Amino acid sequence: MVDWDRVEELRSKGWDWDKIAEDSKVGFHPDTSVSEPGRALRGLYHRQRSRQARRNEGPTVKAPTKEDKEKAERKWTLARIGYLLVPVFGIWFAFAYLIPSPVGLVLPAIPYLALLLVVAAFVLLYGLFRSSGARWSKVYRSTVVLAVVLGLVISGVIALAGVLFFGCPYLPAASSGTTQPAPGWSSFSVAPWQENGLPVFYFYGATWCPYCSASSWAMWKALSGFGNLTGTQFTYSNEDHIPEVDLSSIQYTSSHVAFVVSEDTSQVTGTFPSTSNCVEQAYVGAYSGSAIPFVVINGQFVHGTATGGGTLIQPTDVSSFTWQTMQTQVGGADQSSGSAWSIVQGQTWWMMAMIAKSEGATPGNLAQQPYYSSWGAQAVWGPNTQTSVASDLSQLR
Repeated sequence: MVDWDRVEELRSKGWDWDKIAEDSKVGFHPDTSVSEPGRALRGLYHRQRSRQARRNEGPTVKAPTKEDKEKAERKWTLARIGYLLVPVFGIWFAFAYLIPSPVGLVLPAIPYLALLLVVAAFVLLYGLFRSSGARWSKVYRSTVVLAVVLGLVISGVIALAGVLFFGCPYLPAASSGTTQPAPGWSSFSVAPWQENGLPVFYFYGATWCPYCSASSWAMWKALSGFGNLTGTQFTYSNEDHIPEVDLSSIQYTSSHVAFVVSEDTSQVTGTFPSTSNCVEQAYVGAYSGSAIPFVVINGQFVHGTATGGGTLIQPTDVSSFTWQTMQTQVGGADQSSGSAWSIVQGQTWWMMAMIAKSEGATPGNLAQQPYYSSWGAQAVWGPNTQTSVASDLSQLR
């Protein structure tokens, strides 16, 4: 026997007759000769209504009204859930992509929020496909408005909490950076990253990483032009046996630049270092591209995969040298020279120029800077080094 109450319930939800006829709870079992069960059930339904009207057996069965349909839509169907989630994740994704710090620190735009947005879009499309009712209604419009408000609130709360409670810096999208003539470097118009009034030279890497190992020589040399390095250890990367400076071992004293390092020393391939605070995490999350080595100078000059940089020095370029040869030629007692120095000097000069610019140096006043004379006093630079720093300084944007 057909459950007419069930039929009325499904009609109020906007189901078509074919779907109602297929519903097992309706209990409609047409003859095998019936080719269109929905049409047959509809005919039987109208005959049933006619008999009820004649017999006065109960209230006349009415077609679902607009209010009935809206009441059904107010239930949390897949379509309505999709209308809620897509705007929430879409707005959150947009802000996290455009402002990776602080909005993108909880969940980065890529890949996590992008994946959530795709899932939400699938839920919405699947819900609309399954629904036989209106694709767009007052209830759905209200849900979208609520979702937009929620997306803005979530993004705003994360941003305020990051800035007010954790001291996270404002960082724009990686694509907004200005490409520098220095290979692989970009600059950003953001507040300087400083410690005790000194520009920060930040390195994020690992001793197992051959790219970090090859690049460590240029960083070691650049830093030595602005301060004193003690306790330095020299070794080889666990992967590919590339000579390296263990930058985490350095005790650095300088009145011109602060050296901050996050370096994994486990020599276990694939192990990345942890960060110490929200500032470090913000830069790593926004611009490193989840790759090492990653270098930031004064918070404004960045060398990372997300900003278009690969690595400072290629491992294959120094793989034939021992660390003793690298130490002698890159930081020799008399002056830097030889084939090892020729490989790393380009990036060394660029980093020195960035440090100098971060302290306010210009090509015109470079010779008056206190650290300028120390380069000559150390007698470790090639004859054209100071000229090269001044030249690089003039090209930085």
